[in-house]
Amino acid sequence: MDEIEKEKIAALPSQLLVNTICHPMEYAKVLIQLGYEPLPPRRSTTLFGRPAMILPNVFQYIKHIKKSDGFFGCYRGLSARVLGLVASSQLSSKVIYACGIDLPEINDPPNIVTDDEPKFEDYYKLARRDMIMHTASVVVSYPFHVVTVRMMASFVGKEEDYSTLIGAIVSIYRDDGVLGFFHGIVPKLLGDLVCVSITGVLAYYVNKYLVKTKDLRYYTVPLLTFITSTLTYPLMVVSTCMAVVGSSLKAGNPPAMPKYPSWQSCWKDLVRNKQHKRGSSLIFRYYIAPIAAMK
Repeated sequence: MDEIEKEKIAALPSQLLVNTICHPMEYAKVLIQLGYEPLPPRRSTTLFGRPAMILPNVFQYIKHIKKSDGFFGCYRGLSARVLGLVASSQLSSKVIYACGIDLPEINDPPNIVTDDEPKFEDYYKLARRDMIMHTASVVVSYPFHVVTVRMMASFVGKEEDYSTLIGAIVSIYRDDGVLGFFHGIVPKLLGDLVCVSITGVLAYYVNKYLVKTKDLRYYTVPLLTFITSTLTYPLMVVSTCMAVVGSSLKAGNPPAMPKYPSWQSCWKDLVRNKQHKRGSSLIFRYYIAPIAAMK
């Protein structure tokens, strides 16, 4: 447990730096996930030459935010996001320990890299450890994630209540109580755990039958995690939407967003309208007209 804490603390400064630099892109991505498109699409063609309507890329989106709110406006929600990272790195291990959960012991380097014949037991232990740590990390940091998303979403309706960190926390508690800080946590957790479990199974078979070179095995899990995360990405969109649904924000109410009674209904509506992957591509963004709701 101590080693895990040391690793997280050591990686925290670099994580904070990267997240600060990339925050405007994450800000624009959240607004796209919420379905907010302030700039109209224009006529263009796909990579294969077919006519299409293309939406502004993430850099044009950031330029619009900067034009509206200035340079520092591009960093709306950064304070809550930083607190979430700090909470995740400092408290996740303590939560696991407080709950009396024993993490599987993993060698350094792991057996999945060093063994000539990978054992499924080692992959199971690694996946189980990652699932426990992911769960603790999400539970600890998610309230700050909700604050971040709602602060960003206030760009749509210019709500002053969400212009500061304290104001956002007070507004969430006033609107939804304590549970408001956990709106959308189920699809977020589900997406993370599915990603970890599928990655573990795939890594076992890839390393056993395809990758025989030990040095290359270091890259198997990160690569498969990236691939698997694209499959679970729609759950991240659902989580973002559910974080604002029913709040006092314009972005979380009709006509900007339907009042979904559950995350399952949000999922079904997004899939039906082919909006479940919005934000997955930040450069080539093609406009997909939503299907009119059946009455």
